[in-house]
Amino acid sequence: MDFHFTPEEEAFRSEVRAFLDENLPQSQPPSLEDMMQWNQALAEKGWIGFNWPKEHGGYDGTLLEQFILKEETSARRAPPLGMDFMGLTWVGPAIIKHGTDEQKKKFLPELLAGKSIWCTGYSEPDIGSDLAGLQCRATRDGDEYVINGSKIWTTLAHRAKYIFMMVRTDPDKSASKYDGITCLLTPMDLPGIEIRPIPALNGMHSFNQVFFNDVRVPAENRLGEEGQGWMVVVRALANERSGISEATEKARHLQDLIQLARDSKRGGKPALEDPQVRRQLASFQAKISAMRLNGMRFLTKQLTGEPAGTETSVNKLLRGELEHEMWNFAMGLLGSDAQGTGRWQGGSLGYHGTVIGGGTPNIQRNIIGERILGLPKD
Repeated sequence: MDFHFTPEEEAFRSEVRAFLDENLPQSQPPSLEDMMQWNQALAEKGWIGFNWPKEHGGYDGTLLEQFILKEETSARRAPPLGMDFMGLTWVGPAIIKHGTDEQKKKFLPELLAGKSIWCTGYSEPDIGSDLAGLQCRATRDGDEYVINGSKIWTTLAHRAKYIFMMVRTDPDKSASKYDGITCLLTPMDLPGIEIRPIPALNGMHSFNQVFFNDVRVPAENRLGEEGQGWMVVVRALANERSGISEATEKARHLQDLIQLARDSKRGGKPALEDPQVRRQLASFQAKISAMRLNGMRFLTKQLTGEPAGTETSVNKLLRGELEHEMWNFAMGLLGSDAQGTGRWQGGSLGYHGTVIGGGTPNIQRNIIGERILGLPKD
């Protein structure tokens, strides 16, 4: 990886910085009006669907320009690029890659305009992170699929307009459990869909269990070929776990921890002066740097046209470990104040969802062991 940017790329960085100077919301957290203005400014630049082709309403930016954009917005603690992270990060690109012209015309403009929210129907109660073991059934009936089954840990299902879901359309496939899986773009207001909330320990509600009872979805809502949904979802998960954004997120978290250490006391002195505290913060910094470099490795593969590898699982695993370690470290700095309520306490109770989402740590270890280290499956 060449870490030097071209003059054109540095000019783009300057353009991003000037945009942030002019449009970054001043209130923290931003008000609804601020967010509307922010997203309008992004839409005018074409930066919401940054790497999408211009013919689909995107900016058609390069991978390195996208990296620069995310790096600069993260450094300034800017709001998200668009209103629907899941929809823009992997649903939209999947529709661009595999969708019909009608699907692109129907779903993509809504995503860019912030008029739809997507949720993801992967995990099920009896399979956890073993996505290929899913049992939610979709049976073809004329021009429709009839869905029966359940999805769990479905983030924002209670607010979503659509669900990007994987179903089993051929339960008799014996060659491989990866066969017979199909992707459906399912409206969440169809008859037969029931949503039950799963509140977190910190009182927040983002997870849900979704039940499908004879839900009829038009066959035209199938994304890709029937039985070939595994390839659709593999590419989607690779977009989710790109790694670089995870490293920048943790870098912001670390800066907040350093400030907390300055404000906290140990033995009457700022905790930041404690060598043990400084060593732990340095350890966090080293892991975050490793994540960033590993993300750059993944970026390099994308730039050279190589197939997506398992580097993303390394970063997903590191992120989960850091979530646990950093929130627990914050609670230790708070001491007796940890019994109260606030950002750090809420994060300590709610980090589990981030760790589990997108594949549990044990699933990531299995992937790394099998595909990087060449260890046997048994």
